[in-house]
Order: sequence, then C-alpha cells, then structure tokens
Amino acid sequence: MTTFIGDYNCKVDEKGRVTFPSTLKKQMSSATQGRFVVKKDIFEQCLVLFPIEEWERQNSIIRSKINPYNKEHNKFLRNFYRGSAEIVLDSNNRMLIPKRLLELAEISKEAILAGQDGRIEIWAKKMYDTTEEGSDDFAALAEKIMGGDLNLENEK
Repeated sequence: MTTFIGDYNCKVDEKGRVTFPSTLKKQMSSATQGRFVVKKDIFEQCLVLFPIEEWERQNSIIRSKINPYNKEHNKFLRNFYRGSAEIVLDSNNRMLIPKRLLELAEISKEAILAGQDGRIEIWAKKMYDTTEEGSDDFAALAEKIMGGDLNLENEK
C-alpha cells in the first residue's frame, strides 16, 4: 500500500483539471498506473482520491461488512458510491475532476492535495486553511486517540 506524504497547493483550470504533483506521483506504487477513484469524503467537505489498488482494498472491506439485502446497508452503499468517478492521469499528469464534485467541495481556482496514508484529500484552499487544530487541541486529541493504551503498557 502506498503512503502519501505532504500537502501541495495546486491550480485548478477552467475545465476542472489539476496537475498531479510529481512528488506524490513518485510515492505511488507502479500498480496504480495513474488510475484513481475520486469521491466526496464522508466526514469533511473535501474530496478523497484513492489510487485504484486502495479503492479495491476499501471495496473488499465494505463487501466483508455489508449485506446488500439489508435496507440500512443498501442505503450506506448508495451514499458511499454516490458521485464517485474514475480518474486517469493524462500525458501531462493532469487529472480531470468532475465539476459536480468540485462544486460539492467548493473547489474553484486553488486546491490543496493532502496525503493521508493510502489516500489523498482534495480541499478548497480556503477550507483547508481553516481545518488546522490548535496545537493544544491537537495534542489533546493525539493523547486521547494514541496515548491511552500505551500508558497502560508503560505502567506494567
């Protein structure tokens, strides 16, 4: 699995094309071959770009937990896949993001591509700049999520 690192300020042209940063491309596995799936994030007002092998891994996880004949599960599936689109990098390393998705995330002229483990978040620059937690808030969140179990181990 590819781990994407860094955040990159990118221009969005009038057709909705974004040049994929060469640094992120170097981080991709050869299995991706410039193929991605993009969709609206579940929790935030941004888009999520999955390399094709990570998208397939996510689908395997979903299939293992979902019964399509369960009404609630079917509703989840419909909403999870809603608006998703396959994207292929062109010969100039540009990706064409569907206008409807750019509008959902309020992305117009500037976007931030932010590596987040096996996926890349795509944010409107103005929104990304407001998502940063204060250092004390982030420290408290890190302690809550990562520190609890480790402290128990250290006390033994």
